[in-house]
Amino acid sequence: MSFEGKNILLTGSSGFLGPRILTELQARGVSPKQIKLPRSHDSDLRDARVCADIVKGVDIVIHAAAHVGGIEYNKTHPGTLLYDNTAMTLNLMEAARRAGVSKFVGVGSVCEYPAFAPVPFVESDVWNGFPEPSNGAYGIAKRMMLAQGQAYRDEFGFNAIHLLMINLYGPGDHFTSERSHVIAALIHKFVTAKEQKQDSVTVWGTGKATREFLYVDDAADAVLRATELYNDREPMNIGSGHEISIRDLADMLKEIIGYSGELLWDTSKPDGQLRRQLDVSLAKEKIDFTAHTSLREGLELTVADFLKRRVAS
Repeated sequence: MSFEGKNILLTGSSGFLGPRILTELQARGVSPKQIKLPRSHDSDLRDARVCADIVKGVDIVIHAAAHVGGIEYNKTHPGTLLYDNTAMTLNLMEAARRAGVSKFVGVGSVCEYPAFAPVPFVESDVWNGFPEPSNGAYGIAKRMMLAQGQAYRDEFGFNAIHLLMINLYGPGDHFTSERSHVIAALIHKFVTAKEQKQDSVTVWGTGKATREFLYVDDAADAVLRATELYNDREPMNIGSGHEISIRDLADMLKEIIGYSGELLWDTSKPDGQLRRQLDVSLAKEKIDFTAHTSLREGLELTVADFLKRRVAS
């Protein structure tokens, strides 16, 4: 599917991934006149009437909006995350179907995978168990988007695709709020500790858990490649394909930031899922996607952005 002459609705354009998708769309020659950018303060996607209005005249929906957070946020607000994310998708996809939208691109999450899925995660395993409990409600809400898209494809011939997105990081992330994820939270902790000459920094968990990370610009590229090229019923993993322990990640960030204090591991706090890594062979085959930003390069860019914005504020 070419973007030429298509009107595109992009949700989440004021979030983390959404602005990068917008930049990539413009780099691909899409005119601002072709792009609708509903914002949460005036377009509540949980409202079916709002969704019916914003999809008018739209050819493609890229649904990147989500209510997200880190482990503690997920544990504290499971009901809110389940309701908000499910309601947004149910209403938006139904409105898009009724309006005759040609394609619906749903940005899902690695959190949809079962807690004990074999590593690396393969798309066919996504339904084989309940998600990791610390983010189970969010994972189920995202699975609902996959189920809805498949059901609409089966009954109505609706072209909905679903992307299982790995943990993202990069400039523009949430660094200080309770919604921050591990990389942003560690950057904030280490920079603060360095500035205040603290002797140690406490990090959650044992450090043994592993995660895979994808630089946000690479993720935006993958979303648009999938929009253009992928039209299958089954979900598709989007990631870097590389796994790192939280302990090694913390050591790398300490070095980049230049913090020389001690790391203390608070083992009373949860590690979350023990391992997370995606099998990214389908994305390579179907949309020729490979992440181009190495983890170290991406972390250096993210730290630089955080320091720049910290000085500016």
